[in-house]
Amino acid sequence: MNEGTALGATGGAAPGATPGAALGAAQRGRRSARISGDDRQDAILATAERLLAERTLDDISIEDLATGAGISRPSFYFYFRSKDDVLLALLDRVIAEVQAQVAGLPRSFEAAPGASWRRALGVFVDVFAAHRAVSAAAITARLRNSEIHDLWSASMQTWVTYAAEAITAERARGAAPDGIDAHDLAVALNLMNERVLSAAFSGESPAIDHERALDVLTSVWVRSIYAADLEEPPHEHPNYR
Repeated sequence: MNEGTALGATGGAAPGATPGAALGAAQRGRRSARISGDDRQDAILATAERLLAERTLDDISIEDLATGAGISRPSFYFYFRSKDDVLLALLDRVIAEVQAQVAGLPRSFEAAPGASWRRALGVFVDVFAAHRAVSAAAITARLRNSEIHDLWSASMQTWVTYAAEAITAERARGAAPDGIDAHDLAVALNLMNERVLSAAFSGESPAIDHERALDVLTSVWVRSIYAADLEEPPHEHPNYR
């Protein structure tokens, strides 16, 4: 068995699909590893995320994962077929966290638009930072693995749909001017988030210091959506993150 490649591939979700539909299609389309809730499976995943913070997926062996989980190499294959399957399971967990966080975000920014956008972007930054090793591995692996590509795309589509709906609502209430198509603007801004945070957390150069990334991203989003700075700086609002 090839340690570095997951078995099987799927196509992307249909254009215009909702985030939930896109994610569901991606999950149904791949042959998932056994999701049993077994402590040993959780130990494999915990070991993988810890090791990914130290080295690349290619530099991690099945033996490393099995040893870290306290099981034998043959036992590893009861839970996962490959290292890519482990990464897929980790990414599934991150996406579930993303969807739960986005579901709880406000859709109305009338009270304090700047603070509301900062709070929403803070969720993006927090999830990315909390799972930076998984995110970095997935960004790399998606170029060669269509299953990882589809799951990552489903996660990003969740953010795009949320942002597009919020931008449309802000325009409808007259707070933001018409301009670039709301969906296209949401795509561009979210892809910017992804690239800026990827560089910040991976030590690339050039990069924005990760402690200032939220400030910079919030300013770019607000200026892009409202075509101006808002009168109320986000940090003056009591709900400032």
